[in-house]
Amino acid sequence: MPSYTVTVATGSQWFAGTDDYIYLSLVGSAGCSEKHLLDKPFYNDFERGAVDSYDVTVDEELGEIQLVRIEKRKYWLNDDWYLKYITLKTPHGDYIEFPCYRWITGDVEVVLRDGREMDGVEPWLPLEHRCQMPQGFTP
Repeated sequence: MPSYTVTVATGSQWFAGTDDYIYLSLVGSAGCSEKHLLDKPFYNDFERGAVDSYDVTVDEELGEIQLVRIEKRKYWLNDDWYLKYITLKTPHGDYIEFPCYRWITGDVEVVLRDGREMDGVEPWLPLEHRCQMPQGFTP
């Protein structure tokens, strides 16, 4: 089963961290992963200025990763979060960065595209490989 290392960078602004639940799904050219809760036991994840890493194992090969879907769900109180970027280390050792650099507020899903130049490359997945995107999301 393929394994990815996901690195999440939280902003260093005041109140940039969150205690909310953060879920991640990977969208590749050959399929989509299940939703994974990013959480380390007995560790305060997503603190202001933190760079946290998580191992994410998927059931099948996803092909080239093209999108990352982040889902933020309330833990206790509404808690905004400033997500700088996500870096993904593939099973082949390649690194892909998904920039965000914005506040994520409320219970919401955010879809991030990688930061590579898309010159001559189809930026969207073929219809048969698309996962269910958040409501209102149109490619």
